[in-house]
Amino acid sequence: MASTPKQTLTGLILDDNCLFTLDEMSKACAVRIEFIIELVDEGIVEPMQRQRKQSQWSFTGRSMLRVRKARRLQQDLGINLAGIALVLDMLEENERLRERLSRLL
Repeated sequence: MASTPKQTLTGLILDDNCLFTLDEMSKACAVRIEFIIELVDEGIVEPMQRQRKQSQWSFTGRSMLRVRKARRLQQDLGINLAGIALVLDMLEENERLRERLSRLL
């Protein structure tokens, strides 16, 4: 029997301690910088220091996950930015309620 080659997967755990620049976020999420700026303007993601110039913005790992979800919602389902904000907020609320329920059971 032939052995199958083993692969090693590597990854990055995204949390609020990981910070990414606007350019890094754009590349990692495969979106235009303008799309991220639109998400910031809509309140879907927040840079750490919004008062700074855009070139100095930094984002958390949580923001990266929201940008990726937003991209999928827009590309796959054609949802506009206001709808994306609502869907993401509802998904997070659903997750909070599930966690609360699991603690009660």
